[in-house]
Amino acid sequence: MMDIIEEIRNRLYELQDPAYGDFQARLIPTVDPERIIGVRTPELRSLAKELAKREEIERFLEDLPHRFFDEDQLHAFIISLTKDLRTALEQVDRFLPFVDNWATCDQMSPKVFKKHHQELLPMIKTWVISGEIYTIRFGVGMLMQHFLDEDFDIAYPHIVAGIRSEAYYVRMMQAWYFATALAKQYEAVLPFLVEQRLDPWTHNKTIQKAVESYRITAEQKLYLKSLKIK
Repeated sequence: MMDIIEEIRNRLYELQDPAYGDFQARLIPTVDPERIIGVRTPELRSLAKELAKREEIERFLEDLPHRFFDEDQLHAFIISLTKDLRTALEQVDRFLPFVDNWATCDQMSPKVFKKHHQELLPMIKTWVISGEIYTIRFGVGMLMQHFLDEDFDIAYPHIVAGIRSEAYYVRMMQAWYFATALAKQYEAVLPFLVEQRLDPWTHNKTIQKAVESYRITAEQKLYLKSLKIK
């Protein structure tokens, strides 16, 4: 009987699109191109739905680090389908140390988190102080996804503003967070820019991303441009 890891790898190669793999390699420079098979995201999501139902899938989830980027992507999508909160958190914590790129980090989003914000918050606070680039990025991403609407609290942008990192993929996520926060909680988060509470690069990138957003009004965009640090 074929081992599930070998079976998954064979399935991925059956779905391979070499041209797409070359495209991904250009977008994700932190991943060795030799690790990219080149499977499109819809195909991976479909395969994840199929595999998540298999009892032996835990064998694949424990086989870390994976050899291929596409296996990492598949892993992230399987975790995202996990219905039990404790299991999802355990799987995320086990996998995060092996995440080495923005795509896998950003596409991992367990659906069960939507129903358990209060249980999720302590984990986010742990992730953002981990010192690991993609663990921090994931934590900020979860704050952006789950805590900018009815569960928003001004303490949360303070958490993000307090992160100090020279890592591009952390700072870019901080900027993405604040640009999204401006679209959803404009008056509350505007002082972070007015008072220059972010480092200059993140400050200006936030303004750039906000100005590019259709959710920011023309008047707001004009004002934000005036806040750019020169």
